[in-house]
Amino acid sequence: MHPDALATLHDHLTQALTRVPDEARRLFHGRGRCWPGLEQITVDWLQGVVLVSLFRQPAEAELDALIRLLVSLADGQPWQASGAHTLLLQHRYRPDSLMQPLIGEPVEAWVITEDGLRYRLDLGTKQNNGLFLDMRYGRRWVREQARGKRVLNLFAYTCGFSVAAMAGGAEQVVNLDMARAALTRGRENHRLNAQDLGRVSFLGHELFKSWGKVRKTGPYDLVIIDPPSFQKGSFALSRDYAKILRRLPELLTDTGSVLACINDPDTGPDFLIQGMAAEAPELAFQSRLENPPEFPDISPESGLKALVFRRLPPV
Repeated sequence: MHPDALATLHDHLTQALTRVPDEARRLFHGRGRCWPGLEQITVDWLQGVVLVSLFRQPAEAELDALIRLLVSLADGQPWQASGAHTLLLQHRYRPDSLMQPLIGEPVEAWVITEDGLRYRLDLGTKQNNGLFLDMRYGRRWVREQARGKRVLNLFAYTCGFSVAAMAGGAEQVVNLDMARAALTRGRENHRLNAQDLGRVSFLGHELFKSWGKVRKTGPYDLVIIDPPSFQKGSFALSRDYAKILRRLPELLTDTGSVLACINDPDTGPDFLIQGMAAEAPELAFQSRLENPPEFPDISPESGLKALVFRRLPPV
């Protein structure tokens, strides 16, 4: 983070704060490598809370310069006019993902909105806060597709897709994730939106040991697959994604669809397109969803990949 890069960040944030959105959005996406020297920084607007995430440990002098720059934002008119009251610096590179308050009091649980839906975030010691903002268009697509459908949400995390599906009129949603604490937060997200939990299931299981439970509540009109690139002891993208694709036909209705996602910058969309053709040729690639404009990337192959597949009619 050389001085020119920090000046670029200051200018970008000053401009962004003059026109903050009504809902949660990314303000600066250095991870897309469009601004040299700032590749390890992101900044999110969380409706009064500004969250700066640092993904690699900088030199001590660089960190001091970054903190001085960030704190100086509070002296400017854009910050004051934006309604911001809290500035947090998350050291994502640390094992404890230390959350350092720079302005305002520490904030742990915080509610934001996206497309009119409410989600509770964790801004404490967890690495991820509970909602991946780059998947906004994916959740919107699910909401648009969900009416009257039975939906399976694999690797559900805090159930953002499930909340969107229910808002779109889904008949039933089944969420599966081995992290029971994340599913508990998912229940809270549904309650925040006054949604009928009688039509939502939460399975706290490891997928590859639970195919029977997953099949039992099927078949599904829509399956969502949004796994981590790597989860120790349970999932590795290069090894395990194909196992899921192979079993999709037994989970889907005759007209079912799949939203399959990858967020590994080193893995392009062909991984899924070719993998589906090999493992489940009944499913045809339809389209790749666009990513929100606030997530620019120097390479379209590196950003989030959210791909739609549909089951072909029988010949």
